[in-house]
Amino acid sequence: MTLRRLAGETMIYGTGYILGKVLNYLLITVYLTWKFDGEQDQYGLYTDFYFYVALILVLLTLRMETTFFRFGSETGQTSRAFGQAALTLTGTALLWTAFVVLCKDPIAAALQYPGYETHVLVLGLILTMDVLVAIPFASLRLEQRPVRFAVLKIAGIAINIVAVLVFLEVLPRLAAGGSDWAARMYNHDNRLLYVFMANLIGSASVFLFFLPRYLKVRWVWDPVLLRKMLAYTLPLIVVGLAGVINQSSYITFQKHILPNSLTENLSAGGVYAAATRIAIIMSLFITAFNYAAEPFFFQHARHKDAKTIYADVARAFAVAGSVLFVVIMMYLDVIQLILGRSFREGLAVVPILLLAFFFLGLYYNFSIWYKITDRTRYGALISGIGAIITIVLNVLLIRELEVIGSAWAALACYVFMAGACYLIGRKFFPVPYRLGRILILISLACLTFFASESIRPLLDGQLWLILLVNTGLLILFVGIVYRLEKGLIRSVVQPTPGPSLDKGGESD
Repeated sequence: MTLRRLAGETMIYGTGYILGKVLNYLLITVYLTWKFDGEQDQYGLYTDFYFYVALILVLLTLRMETTFFRFGSETGQTSRAFGQAALTLTGTALLWTAFVVLCKDPIAAALQYPGYETHVLVLGLILTMDVLVAIPFASLRLEQRPVRFAVLKIAGIAINIVAVLVFLEVLPRLAAGGSDWAARMYNHDNRLLYVFMANLIGSASVFLFFLPRYLKVRWVWDPVLLRKMLAYTLPLIVVGLAGVINQSSYITFQKHILPNSLTENLSAGGVYAAATRIAIIMSLFITAFNYAAEPFFFQHARHKDAKTIYADVARAFAVAGSVLFVVIMMYLDVIQLILGRSFREGLAVVPILLLAFFFLGLYYNFSIWYKITDRTRYGALISGIGAIITIVLNVLLIRELEVIGSAWAALACYVFMAGACYLIGRKFFPVPYRLGRILILISLACLTFFASESIRPLLDGQLWLILLVNTGLLILFVGIVYRLEKGLIRSVVQPTPGPSLDKGGESD
């Protein structure tokens, strides 16, 4: 029953987060590959800017969401923890806003983007809004209100999408039709700036919804609780920074290491970034899972069967993740059509990145031990080494393999992090993970992909025939997975009595 509830909440978070991201993905990310078709450097620039946004967001939020779950889940302490976290992040948001307003020019110069000072300012204000809504969103997760969470996420992204379409479709048409005010507002050279402005409008709209919650906060400084929270969260900042480097730094490395001009390197990076947007379907699933699982793990930390529950959750994740891997790869010939034609050259990275994100999801499962036992320094150590692996391998492999080197670097990093977290966790918080079964699942998924690739040359490029064969392979794979994990799957769909969900019982 416990796993079934987690699955239900994951689906609701998926409806909000993934549906919102899919809308954003289809109507902004994919739309931009068509809008900037032939201008891949602009898409590379877009991706590079958002890497820095993600990096700075970790610093400004201080990873207080996870810290809030840790202290807010204690009986009678939710309100106090919310107040301290909200107070702290309000301070960082105000300081950041003053900094970016005063220093936007040198920031643009440091990024090697002179002339983009206004872009920097708008992105800085987006960060301010996102910092201020971080704890209210975390509060909804801790309160188990995934529906409201989902509605707000979708609303913010929907407003963003509408604003993008107004800026990039409505205004230029009105200007071309003779509208003076539209002609004054629209400048073709500022299309990327309009994308950022649309994001700001969406983020500000969500903040306005949460403003009443801020007005109700008891702004009481609690130095004792705050010291505990900061001691817990500081190593998590390292974890967060390393995570951003591992997931989003590829454009920055490619921009500097590829042998061509800055514009050409950004173009190559833009093609790679577009290909990652297909692999990011797996990442979206992992994010939705993590949104539901993180507060779930803390809430069940004192459950007598907590370790068994955690083991079942990891195995359920492996089932869903392996199936998703196969689905994407079997229908990649169709999925790729959503990208602009000039952005379809980098699809070789997709299977590598899907595997990388799968191991990232395993890491999220295995990492619960250092959060529950307050050993977040180990998380910082593991993530820090992972970031070093990412940096070193990007430097080495991009020189030899060009952009595909970044994909192999990501896979190596996440395999290390998942493995290290699993092995160290066995000492401090041993969970009976069915590691053999998890590895069997991902191995079967890879074998299904290799079988598809081996048969492909025999099909003379006939798309309908390729899809027919791949559908057969998918059905075969799902049948094998169901036979292996029948007890676990049934426990999610039809809950069985008892805390353990491992009724299938076969040994690895």
